[in-house]
Amino acid sequence: MNWKLLRTIAMDIRTRNRSYYTSRTKKPSLYSKISPLGTPTTSVIPQLDDWIFNGNKITVGELQRIVRDLRKRSRFTQALQVSEWMNKNGVCIFSPVEHAVHLDLIGKVHGFVSAETYFDSLKEQDRNEKTYGALLNCYVRQRDVDKSLSHLKKMKELGFATSPLTYNNIMCLYTNIGRHENVAGVLSEMKENRVLPDNFSYRICINSYGVRSDIEGMKMILKEMENQPHIVMDWNTYSVVANFYIKADLSKEAIDALRKCEARLEDKDGEGYNHLISLYARLGKKIEVLRLWEMEKNACKRCINRDFITMLESLVKLEEFDEAEKILKEWESSGNCYDLGVPNVVIVGYSEKDFPERAEAILEGLHNKGKATNPNSWTLVASRYLHKGEMEKAFGCLKIAISLYSENKKWKPNPRVIADLYSWIGDNACVEDAEALVSLLQNVQKNIHMYHALMKAYVRADKEVDGVLDRMKNDNIKETKKTIEIINMRKAENL
Repeated sequence: MNWKLLRTIAMDIRTRNRSYYTSRTKKPSLYSKISPLGTPTTSVIPQLDDWIFNGNKITVGELQRIVRDLRKRSRFTQALQVSEWMNKNGVCIFSPVEHAVHLDLIGKVHGFVSAETYFDSLKEQDRNEKTYGALLNCYVRQRDVDKSLSHLKKMKELGFATSPLTYNNIMCLYTNIGRHENVAGVLSEMKENRVLPDNFSYRICINSYGVRSDIEGMKMILKEMENQPHIVMDWNTYSVVANFYIKADLSKEAIDALRKCEARLEDKDGEGYNHLISLYARLGKKIEVLRLWEMEKNACKRCINRDFITMLESLVKLEEFDEAEKILKEWESSGNCYDLGVPNVVIVGYSEKDFPERAEAILEGLHNKGKATNPNSWTLVASRYLHKGEMEKAFGCLKIAISLYSENKKWKPNPRVIADLYSWIGDNACVEDAEALVSLLQNVQKNIHMYHALMKAYVRADKEVDGVLDRMKNDNIKETKKTIEIINMRKAENL
C-alpha cells in the first residue's frame, strides 16, 4: 500500500477542508505573500524577512497556521523554512509540540538521520511523547522496521506509548510493507495496554482484513468498532468497507455500507461525495451517481475541478458519454480555472471505447476556444485511429501532437504509435507524406525506423535511396540487416 491510500483511510471529516487558510481582512497578509510561491525550490525566507523589514506585525498563531497549511499542501520544504525562521528569530520558544512538528518536517525533507540529529539535540524536558512520536513517524515513513520497533519499545519503557497514534504508526508500517496479517495483533496489543483505539486504528485494521479478502474478519472488526461508546462512526469507514464489498462482488452489502456512509456526510464535504459517486459507479448505479452529484452541488455550493473529474470518471466508467458531455458544459460555465485534466477524462474515455472522432472533436473545440491541449491527448487519439485502421486521420492527429512539442519539451511520442505509423507510411504513403513525418519528428526522435519508412516510400516511388542513406550517416545511425533488405528491394526492381 502507498501513502496516498493510507491518507484516504486516515481521512477525518472534521479536519478536512476544501480551501486553505486565508486572511479574513482585505489587507495583504503574510500568507498572501507566501501562498503563490508554490515552486518547491523557491525559498520563503525573503518574504518573511521583508514582512518584518517593512514594519508589519507578525504573530505566532499566524506562522503556525502557515506551517500547518503548507504541510497540508505537501510544501514541506517551505513549511520547514517557516518553522526554522520562527525558531532562529525567537518568534516563540518552541514547546515539545513545535519541536515535534519541526522534527517531522526535517524527516520529510532530509530523512530520518537528520531527524535523529535534531532529536538528540533537544533538551530532556522536550523529549516527551510528542517528539518521540514524531521520530517514530520518521522511521515508519521510511519503512525501517527495526528502528521503528526498537523506538516503540523505548517509548513503552518511558511510558510514552499511551496514544493510539503510536500504535497507528506501527499499523501503517506493516501496511506499507505488505505485512497486513500483523495489523490485527497491534490492535490487540493496544487494547491489552489499555490504549483506546480511535477511528483510524479500526479503519486500518478493517483495511488489513479487506486486502486479504477476509470479509468475515472485516465484518468482525466493523461490528466491534460500531459497538465502542467512544467511537463516532464516520463516512470514511463505511467507504473503506464498501470498497472491499465491491471487490468481493457483494453488491447488497456494499449498498448497505454506502447508505450508512451517505447518512454520515456533512455539508460541504465534497471529498465524501466524490467517494460515494466513485463507488456507486463501480456498482453500475447511474441513478445514484447522478443523484449524489446534484446533492454535492447543493451541499458544496461550488464544485472544484477535482469534483468534476471524479464525476466524469464515473460517467465514463458507466459509458454514459452523453451525461459526461453535459457535465463538461457545467464545468465550462462554472468559472473554475482551466485544467485540461477535466475534459481529458472524456477524451481518454472516448478513445478507449474506440470513438476517436468524438475525442478529436473535444480537442478541436478546446483549440478553437484558445484552450491549451497537450501532445499526449492527440497521440492517444492517433493511436485509436490506428487501431481502427484510419491511418490518415492518425497521421493528422500525430502532426498536431508534434506541433505542440515546442511547448512541451519533456514529451516523448508513444513508441507503438510511431512504429505503426512508420509501418503504414513505408507501405502506403507517398514520398511527400513520408518526408513530412520525418521533418516533424526529426527534432523529437531520430531512429533507424524513421529512415526505413522513408526508404521504403522512396523504393515504392522508384526513387534512389542514396540521399536517405547519406542522411542516416550524418545522424550517426548505422545500417542494419533491414536496411540492406530495403536496398536490395530497390536493386531487384531495377533488374
